[in-house]
Amino acid sequence: MNGFKGVSLKITRTLFIAQSFVSAALITTGTVNTIVGAELSGMVAWAGLPVSVMLLSAALGAFLWGLLIERKGRRNGLGIGLILGVLGGLLASLAIWQSYFGLYLIGMGLFGLAQSAMQLGRFAAAEVNPIETRGKAIATVVLGGTVGSIAGPLLVGPAGDLSSRFGLNELVGPYLAAMVLFVIAAVIVFIWLRPDPTEIAKKLTQANQESSVAIKPSRSIPEILKQRGVIVAILSMVIGQAVMVMLMVITGLHMKALTHPLTSISVVISAHTFGMFAFSIFSGRLTDRLGREPVIALGAGILILAGVTAGLTPDVLPIAISLFLLGLGWNFCYVGGSTLLADQLSSSEQSRMQGVNDLLVGLASAVGSLGSGFVFAAVGFQIMGFVGAAFAVIPLLVVLLWKRHPDRGITERI
Repeated sequence: MNGFKGVSLKITRTLFIAQSFVSAALITTGTVNTIVGAELSGMVAWAGLPVSVMLLSAALGAFLWGLLIERKGRRNGLGIGLILGVLGGLLASLAIWQSYFGLYLIGMGLFGLAQSAMQLGRFAAAEVNPIETRGKAIATVVLGGTVGSIAGPLLVGPAGDLSSRFGLNELVGPYLAAMVLFVIAAVIVFIWLRPDPTEIAKKLTQANQESSVAIKPSRSIPEILKQRGVIVAILSMVIGQAVMVMLMVITGLHMKALTHPLTSISVVISAHTFGMFAFSIFSGRLTDRLGREPVIALGAGILILAGVTAGLTPDVLPIAISLFLLGLGWNFCYVGGSTLLADQLSSSEQSRMQGVNDLLVGLASAVGSLGSGFVFAAVGFQIMGFVGAAFAVIPLLVVLLWKRHPDRGITERI
């Protein structure tokens, strides 16, 4: 097993670097998506449609990527996804240049497909690492989001200025920058993601078999979904994602209604993204040392605290702290849940089931994003926070129930 350690480390680092470039690309464009949506459509009401298209595309794409990766391998699946991201950047740039809203939405849909492909990279890191370091491996890939959250906003201004110098709309710049970042990520995956993580996972399975460890046959998705550990893992990620997105996307509008300047809003969102990604290694180590369930429970508890405190005061600092906690709670649920799901699956089951999981997580993002405006208009930000806190109780309860009546994951089945 020691012979796999160097290869596993190389694969994990490659996925981290690729994730960093993809995250930077998506955050660079994410800064102006709603602005472009309002400008190209001519209606403020349609400003959020491009993001919704991207989220829905990512959700549906996750399941398709799972099937493709199972047949073609991780490297080919991720690489094709990143090439679609390159095409998305090109089409979005052309759409802004020609003021064509429909073409822009197609570009955003391709961005969503690229995003969902790259998000599955965290499971590639998991399957090439032993169970005792699996949480750290997943967290390392997620940590790439920290690089993107820092680099992405810094690229917006210079990219816009450069675009203006060539006589183009300054909003074209971020999408051209994203296209270049996707090109770099694709090159990294095709050149350095070798050997394919799927091949390493199969070799690890063969090594287990040679160690007289019997592995049961691959199960169907309905059979896997009957396993309580799988349900706990999926619910922790889906609920954590829905609560995080619902509160995060509406915070800017809430603060604007409170007459806070854009600088204050950006500080709050920066605090949120910092909480989402910067503590990934910490959460990964906790997942490996304390166990998956305690980290999920801790994440759910932090989400509850964030929801309860988010709307208690109109002051910037308390809102920033609450949004930081919102990101941190999401991170714990996401890393803990991803690791727990990986524990429940054999190598032959991983790609399909991970695709189903990310489909559900993506749908949770879309529902949270689309529904946040309606809930905010109906009950206000403070009640939204309480609603989010109430939903965050669900993963906490299912963890406690599962601890009382555990079932056997793949690590016990093999």
